[in-house]
Amino acid sequence: MRITEAAKRLGMSPRMLRYREALGLLPPVRNQGAHRRFGPEELAAVAQSVELEKRFDISPAELAFALRMLSEPTVAQAVRELGLRIGRVQAPRRALDFEKEKALRLLQRRS
Repeated sequence: MRITEAAKRLGMSPRMLRYREALGLLPPVRNQGAHRRFGPEELAAVAQSVELEKRFDISPAELAFALRMLSEPTVAQAVRELGLRIGRVQAPRRALDFEKEKALRLLQRRS
């Protein structure tokens, strides 16, 4: 189906579907004339993204960025570093740190 019919079925405007496409939230499916075609899979993908946005109270742009973080390790690392710096993310515990803490606890029990 064409974008106008898909938008009507999804309860949004064709402009919103184009915006979602620009953000990378639609599977890349086009026919030979370069017109976007929507089938059951594409409609389901849009519906799933809308459901995630509602459930987690995020915008389409935020969801698109989350997907980018999952697919681009350098982006994920940069965001993790910021999270560490501002205290929103805890540094992962290293095995040696765990063993050190364990040894200290054992020593404290003996004292």
